[in-house]
Amino acid sequence: MSDSQEDRLLRRACAATLLIAVAICITTLTPAMPSVGPPGSDKLQHFAGFFCLALPLGYARPRWGWHIIAGVAGFGAMIEVVQPYVGRGAEWGDLLADIAGASTAVLLMWLLRR
Repeated sequence: MSDSQEDRLLRRACAATLLIAVAICITTLTPAMPSVGPPGSDKLQHFAGFFCLALPLGYARPRWGWHIIAGVAGFGAMIEVVQPYVGRGAEWGDLLADIAGASTAVLLMWLLRR
């Protein structure tokens, strides 16, 4: 890819990441809705959401893997800290699912882009 194509890819990845982050904020920082699915299925939702969050940048810049995972983990941690103030519960399991989702996305993109 040429430098301009790489720059466009990075800009699109940043835009997609921002939109996904906003969607995650809306869904995790609004008052809790009734639980959907079996007990513990919210961990799968956390995994999927943070997988999607890490995916665009993981694709655009697979070498940034550890930085992407750290940024996503920090974002997930901030959400867990804020949630009790909006009537939701904070759980370590949610943060672990967030990190697992981001790590899986980064690893997958690294393998695909090699």
